[in-house]
Amino acid sequence: MIHGALDQIGAVTRGITSREHEGRPARVLSASQTYDSDRADVWDALTSQERIPRWFLPVSGDLRPGGQYQFEGNAGGRILECQAPDLLALTWEYGGRVSWLTVRLSEVAPRRTMLELEHLVPSDDPTWDEFGPGAVGVGWDMALLGLATHLRTRAPVDPQAAMQWTTSEEGKAAMTESSNAWAAANIAAGAHEGEAHAAAARTTAAYTAAPSAEAQGDGSTPESG
Repeated sequence: MIHGALDQIGAVTRGITSREHEGRPARVLSASQTYDSDRADVWDALTSQERIPRWFLPVSGDLRPGGQYQFEGNAGGRILECQAPDLLALTWEYGGRVSWLTVRLSEVAPRRTMLELEHLVPSDDPTWDEFGPGAVGVGWDMALLGLATHLRTRAPVDPQAAMQWTTSEEGKAAMTESSNAWAAANIAAGAHEGEAHAAAARTTAAYTAAPSAEAQGDGSTPESG
């Protein structure tokens, strides 16, 4: 069972920056959080084919540099770098679009590990104009919630219970808070305030709408993260 979701949303630091990638402009969403676990344990949770489904989704493929992976009902891609226990980089391919994900781990104190996630999205990605950074940001907040719960309790996340939670009042409140937090990060990065809030409202509506039977099976969101 998921508890303390709103506290978890507040435990994440978010940011939006811009850079060039492969000669094209891109936006970079960053999210960081510190966990009460040692770096080796967090690394294992992120990279073990056995542990990943306990907090995220079942994954198949070759989880080594150069290998292809696929999350069930979600993104797939190619492993670009895997430097234990510090750096994981991969392509994130979903809905016919390609973006890039980098995760770094650093030990900030004994049994205290900071996770820093960067999701680089091409600036011409059509979901940005409609949903802003929440298109992928809310998904990552929910993933970090799952990871935090797993690291704290060691219990696997029950997929059916997780689906029910997303339609509960607590789940909707958490996704609304996440969407608003990404809007605040967007405004801090220079976005027009009214446009950022409007995009966040559309993101919130997309994530908190009651899913259809078909959507429940494919993990549909503005852009699953």
